[in-house]
Amino acid sequence: MNDEQVHELLYQALETEQGGVKIYDAAIRCAKNDDLREEWGKYHEQTMRHVEIVEGLFGVFGLDTSVETPGRRLVRQIGESLIQVMGTALANGDPESAELVAAECVILAESKDHLNWELLGEVGKKAKGEEGKAIRAAVEEVEEQEDEHLYHTTGWARELWIESLGMPSVLPPPEEQKEVKTAIGAERAKNARTDMT
Repeated sequence: MNDEQVHELLYQALETEQGGVKIYDAAIRCAKNDDLREEWGKYHEQTMRHVEIVEGLFGVFGLDTSVETPGRRLVRQIGESLIQVMGTALANGDPESAELVAAECVILAESKDHLNWELLGEVGKKAKGEEGKAIRAAVEEVEEQEDEHLYHTTGWARELWIESLGMPSVLPPPEEQKEVKTAIGAERAKNARTDMT
């Protein structure tokens, strides 16, 4: 494995999680739906724990959490941009639109986060010793939560959009009701929505 690139992945993963805490802060301020606000509150707490988990990996790998890399800076800029977009949407005074924008911003952030953990899972399959053991334990704890964050928020965004279009929506979305944790489950939930309206 390319150790330098593994380290870069860890730097980006830490930045993604740290930014994710701030993104959820902003998204919660935009959430009108009580169930969605509660859901994002749960994800916010989990993301704070994910920061701690990645920081723990830094200790095992002997990395400094304050090191800046070009990739890490870009991840931070993307996160800051998402927060700015949510703030602008909220300032426009249309709460329904701000909620939709927030859901889309969370999806964008969680897509990167989901990819990070998928890649860390691949690293964990190959890494040896304490580093491999630590990554496998971290992925085991976090990966299912990341799946939920992405798939459930995607369902929320879809159903909020459908509602805004004046069509029957399913809120909370089927992904939430069926406690989806996999891509296959998300697809099945989405397909089942027509029977739920």
